[in-house]
Amino acid sequence: MLYYFFTWLHQTYDTPGMGVFRYITFRAGAAAITALVIAFWLGPKIIERLKARQIGEAAKVEAPKNHLSKAGTPTMGGLIVLTSIFVPALLWTDISNMYVRLILFVTVALGAVGFLDDYLKVVKKKPKGLIGRYKIAGQVLVGTIVGGVIYFLPDLFDPHMAAIKSSTTVPFVKNLEFDFGLLYIPVVVFVITATSNAVNLTDGLDGLAIGTVGIVSITLAIIAYMTGHIELSQYLTIPYQRGTGELAIFCVAMAGAALGFLWFNSYPAQVFMGDTGSLALGGIIGAMCVLLKKELLLPTLGGVFLMETLSVIIQKSYFKYTKRKYGEGRRVFRMAPIHHHFELLGWPEPKIVTRFYIVAILLMIISLATFKVR
Repeated sequence: MLYYFFTWLHQTYDTPGMGVFRYITFRAGAAAITALVIAFWLGPKIIERLKARQIGEAAKVEAPKNHLSKAGTPTMGGLIVLTSIFVPALLWTDISNMYVRLILFVTVALGAVGFLDDYLKVVKKKPKGLIGRYKIAGQVLVGTIVGGVIYFLPDLFDPHMAAIKSSTTVPFVKNLEFDFGLLYIPVVVFVITATSNAVNLTDGLDGLAIGTVGIVSITLAIIAYMTGHIELSQYLTIPYQRGTGELAIFCVAMAGAALGFLWFNSYPAQVFMGDTGSLALGGIIGAMCVLLKKELLLPTLGGVFLMETLSVIIQKSYFKYTKRKYGEGRRVFRMAPIHHHFELLGWPEPKIVTRFYIVAILLMIISLATFKVR
């Protein structure tokens, strides 16, 4: 909204200095600062309110015993993150842009699914919260809407979008786009649902999920800017998508919000995101890859989330297999997700989180390198 106001001042009165608000880079910086300020201002208020209402994390029996001391820590802190993303996005992006509208929809819709899950768990005291199939149904519905809009209404984005509506860039290969064809909508549903749940699984140590999300957000901001810049996209031989530069502003706002929330969520955490934050942030990352036609880059870009998810799948599958074959279930890891495995190996929690950050940064570099090494 401020974008429109300052643009109006520039165009109507030729007000000195107002022209700078046309630039994506300037508005991205403004969005990051706005997100950070909102998180710092809103964080203590929401934490105090959560404490007053005794909305705290229940003891997790599936986590190492040292996590029992975290019981009672305020949860649903995802409200801080999502507000710190949503408000700067409204202020600094062009909200007439269809890319922005769709990513705002994903933020609100999956935030609502996560909020309902947290509300049922911590307020209504239902141990499992929102029944799993209903949670998946919400994620599938969001993915179906996103995929359907892109596939059936490509002209809402860009007149040239129809030509690439169901395609994706193949990493490391020059001038090659893979077309999903009729499978496009199911692929979008899978990407958004899988990423949403993967970030949720990663959210098990203080600062782990939100810090990793911040690193991924910065990477996506760079990709969005390059994709929406005609000269950079041509130089890198990736499809040019007019308007995706506005997504860079959203991603930088998300990085600012992540940094602001990390202030309260770093070890020892004063507040947890809960599903309110993790489901929405994961869905946003998946939707960003879909909108930018970089679905195949997600295993690299979100390698930490993939590692966490695979550890759970491997653990459960091997346990079921050995129980069926030997009558006794056996485990590959001491505990899954894999961050708990490292805890049981004796690694201090801050060391695990820091090392996962290092891995995420390395994956960020590799992801960006795929645009040049082609």
